[in-house]
Amino acid sequence: MRNKYLNSLFISGALLSSPALAEEGGEYSPAAGDVRRDTDITVVASGARERVDQTGQSVSVIGTQEIDQIGGPDITRVLERFPGVTLSRNGGLGGFTGIRVRGAEAEQLLVLVDGVRVADTASPGGGFDFGNLLPGNVGKMELLRGSNSVVWGSRAIGGVLAVTSREIDGVEASAEYGAMDSIYATGAAGVVTDRFTGGLAAGYHHSDGFSTAAIGTEPDGFRQWQVTGRARFEVVDGLALVANGRFADGRLDIDGFAPPTYMIFSDTAEYQDTREWSGRAGAEYTSDTLNLTAGYTIADVRRELFDPVIGPDSYFTTKGRDERLELRGRYRFGGAMVVDFGADNEWSRFDTGPFGSSGKAELASGYALLGWYADNVTIAAGVRLNDHSDFGSEWTFGANGSFSLGNDWRVRASYGEGFKAPTLYQLLSDYGNGSLMPETSKSYDIGIEKGSRNAGLHFAITAFRRDSSNLIDFVSCFEVTTGICMDRPFGTYDNIGKARAQGVEVELGAQMTERFSGQVAYTYVEAENRTAGSPNEGNDLARRPRHAITVSADWITPLADLTVGGDIRMVGDSFDNASNSARLDGYALLTVRASLPVTERIEVYGRIENLGDAEYQIAAGYGTPGRSAYIGARARF
Repeated sequence: MRNKYLNSLFISGALLSSPALAEEGGEYSPAAGDVRRDTDITVVASGARERVDQTGQSVSVIGTQEIDQIGGPDITRVLERFPGVTLSRNGGLGGFTGIRVRGAEAEQLLVLVDGVRVADTASPGGGFDFGNLLPGNVGKMELLRGSNSVVWGSRAIGGVLAVTSREIDGVEASAEYGAMDSIYATGAAGVVTDRFTGGLAAGYHHSDGFSTAAIGTEPDGFRQWQVTGRARFEVVDGLALVANGRFADGRLDIDGFAPPTYMIFSDTAEYQDTREWSGRAGAEYTSDTLNLTAGYTIADVRRELFDPVIGPDSYFTTKGRDERLELRGRYRFGGAMVVDFGADNEWSRFDTGPFGSSGKAELASGYALLGWYADNVTIAAGVRLNDHSDFGSEWTFGANGSFSLGNDWRVRASYGEGFKAPTLYQLLSDYGNGSLMPETSKSYDIGIEKGSRNAGLHFAITAFRRDSSNLIDFVSCFEVTTGICMDRPFGTYDNIGKARAQGVEVELGAQMTERFSGQVAYTYVEAENRTAGSPNEGNDLARRPRHAITVSADWITPLADLTVGGDIRMVGDSFDNASNSARLDGYALLTVRASLPVTERIEVYGRIENLGDAEYQIAAGYGTPGRSAYIGARARF
């Protein structure tokens, strides 16, 4: 049964803190309900709140209003509005969904949900599966593109994505129905006072789906419900206690390699149950010169795979857990100079069964940074030391700067180093290699920008490059019993890879009139295998299209403020494998949508995805949805 699981797994798996000097003498804090201004604030650049235009790094922010405008349970339709982003998905909603930023591996993107690092620690790559995240109760998404392990430590090679639950004062609810008997419903309630902010939200999605296998005929459904909660209580002026949590439970029908040959990916009766929960509890202290945040976080992912043909019990299970203690601080010397510091300790463990393996590891790290923030110039640089219980120590460095040219124009540049610790599976499983070193990267970018993404006029163009080394890959040991293959008859992992990704990103946004707006996000990236002596040296990395563009527009008509809009997503050709022998053709998908306010608090909406009913694949052998229509309503009280 273990080999059956591994076949499926390999197919499906294929604080730099700065002062926010927006207001003299302190951090910027947007007024309640100030959606546009809140989208000008980010935490991913430094780990602390600061204006996007005060960092030299490439950061984009999408807020509540835009998320609601896009609509639906598919979070990738939001993520595709960020430049630098492409995706891989195995089948429909709920199937493994990986996000690649600037040509990096999906597992090289650090993902935080309400401040908690979320990932499947028990999986071979140790990444986050976006197939298990519904966007309905998300209030804000921030993406930093480029390596930033100085601030965020392990996994931040491709970038950092922070997802924040929405904060509301009142009650919100939405529900929609559509293609494939899909139901999607969300609800949230919250309260905001001078001392206390708290809320609880829930979401539910069910769809009969379509065949995961492109050649299949049996629909593969998906069902998930999730609950999130947040609270903040200011005990006295300057001292607050904070807590948040998330739980998600899902069931996904999957296809596999059916008997008797076990060679053809097609319809099977298999399914997967996934349970994720995460949370954070901590305290925040704020004064004129010193800010401190401390917290304990936990993230737990459990998966069970079932095959009714075999019997009612699961044939394979995985359990992964991360626990962290972390402290961040910022000290202001006065004037323009600031020093930032922090330390954390992470304990990870995993278990696979019933005939799998288990293990644990510990990672401790600390960082210090120095920043100078004048009116027109910001410069920051720092260093981090990481100490892992298995591979030892790793240093990372980073620096960035921004220079104002006047008239809302600025030039920005950054250099960042990244590292990704070997996963517990790669180190300690039956295929593990205890001698693995971390994957590392060096990234550079430079750009010129006018305005911000959520303002009236925005333009940005950025050139980037990232060189990655010590990339970990699976090594076959077929008919080899010496060297690294000793006692590893089925294969093992080794640091054997190098890669380079380079290209250009362009962003353009404009509020052309009071009622008409549009945005463009385009990326050109060359992601190349640079492993000397490899038969794939010089090839494009798998599933990295060179061209990707999203164009969106919305118009509030004079007819009862009916809003109509649409997105077109165009992706170029790519290859499905490292040898570049299996081509994935490019595709274009058009979504149209409309919403109508019935009252000040209630609106109805609808959309049609893949209007042209295009046939395409983003992973070879996996199906994709055709034309799909949905209708729903949203209410706020």
